[in-house]
Amino acid sequence: MNSRPEDLVPNPRRQLLEQTLTKVRARVAILETALDPAHGRLTGRRTWVGPKARTFTEDLTARRVRLRQAARALVDALEEELRSAPAKVPPSAARY
Repeated sequence: MNSRPEDLVPNPRRQLLEQTLTKVRARVAILETALDPAHGRLTGRRTWVGPKARTFTEDLTARRVRLRQAARALVDALEEELRSAPAKVPPSAARY
């Protein structure tokens, strides 16, 4: 039996996903910039030089990129899940 549009209610799962996405985006913004100060100090001026410094800076740069990619993947996964969740559902489907 199909529900009529007027019988549908807001999808609590979608609402939860929206709330979670808002929180995750705020935390991702912090994560994405977490290594920027150290990276800026090492790449912005000659704070530390030599082969070990270069290796460390390259490793820090790579980790910074991976951290940003992982953080972005979390947001992308939540956004995809949100897109697949209908805004309204039958009352019987609105329970957890």
